[in-house]
Amino acid sequence: MGSGTSAARVYTSFAGVPVAPPDPILNLNTLYKADTDPNKINLGVGAYRDDQGKPWVLPVVRKAEQIIFEDKGLDHEYIPIDGIRTFTDASAKLILGKHSPAITGNKFVGVQTISGSGAVRLGAEFLAAYRKAPIYVSKPTWGNHHGIFKAAGFDVREYQYWNPEKKGLALDQWLSTMRSAPNGSIILIHPCAHNPTGVDPTPEEWKTIAQVIKEKGHFPFFDTAYQGFASGDLDRDAWAVRYFVEQGFDMLISQSYSKNMGLYGERTGCLVVVTSDAPQAVAVRSQLCRLQRASISSPPAFGARIVSLILNNEQMFQQWTVELKTMADRIIAMRKALYDALMTLGTPGSWNHITDQIGMFSFTGINVNQVKVLKERYHVYLTDNGRISMAGLNPGNVQRFAEALDWVVRNVN
Repeated sequence: MGSGTSAARVYTSFAGVPVAPPDPILNLNTLYKADTDPNKINLGVGAYRDDQGKPWVLPVVRKAEQIIFEDKGLDHEYIPIDGIRTFTDASAKLILGKHSPAITGNKFVGVQTISGSGAVRLGAEFLAAYRKAPIYVSKPTWGNHHGIFKAAGFDVREYQYWNPEKKGLALDQWLSTMRSAPNGSIILIHPCAHNPTGVDPTPEEWKTIAQVIKEKGHFPFFDTAYQGFASGDLDRDAWAVRYFVEQGFDMLISQSYSKNMGLYGERTGCLVVVTSDAPQAVAVRSQLCRLQRASISSPPAFGARIVSLILNNEQMFQQWTVELKTMADRIIAMRKALYDALMTLGTPGSWNHITDQIGMFSFTGINVNQVKVLKERYHVYLTDNGRISMAGLNPGNVQRFAEALDWVVRNVN
């Protein structure tokens, strides 16, 4: 009798839930996989590929995996809420430097997270609880930044980062926004290999940026997804973060080992917090553990064990730096190959930005109409803002892409 009404109530519980739009980057990968053209090119997803267009598992990662598999003393028990300490301590030293005043003075906290995304989210939850302020993200930025900080309850604002006329850094506009922002705002910063533009400030520009942030009492939050992957030099890619530490800033730093160790699916990351003194670090750790307990309870072990072995064994660490440079150098070579092909074709416009930019991505400067034709006519998949993943190029497809790019620049407005 009443069962029909009850059933109806059950089935209408979620009638008001709208279908969310697909993630633009992950959906791009879905479209690429569905394309049957043998010459299709995927320049959308930010994952490293070798010269044959295949994923590359680093040999040093294989070595670490073998050590783990053969260690009969390991088990599958929960690890601590804040992660494996040998991993988090080594991770903090990697970004801050072994002799950083934050390290030697115990003025830091490292908490293991679900890759860099999880580190940004945990940092956002912590700041929402203990240092709430408007947060400024670069325009453009990694698409997930807006979603993460809005979900944590932040007023998300933007500072202009990309100058489309010179295809480079809009430094004056960035500085102007920081000067006009409310005192004590949070500034989200990419310290190297800016995503999506591939444009980084010079050391002198970083010094100016740090000075303005200090004058306004702003708080820096560094999102570090590409340390070592940008230039092939771990210390060079950490320069900005270390300079800010030298200047006495408290800060948050998110780290990811997806790109620089190829551990995409292991979701291995770390949130590092630099504090003014050691007692503050103890208090911050306790609150991060409280927040982490309420979200993921404790992080997964396997990826962190891999990274811990590599970072804490000198021979494995040195092998990793060589393999890391191999990846960075291949991407740099693809930048040059694309630039050279465009110069040979006489493609209209200036293309120096292709080789001036750094890291996995390049902001080509083409518009959404040109991107649409690249997809439909040439089966080249890239994001609508013209960003390409340089890792998707290889000796077998770079000329074909250059010719496609040349055609749309000449024929599509």
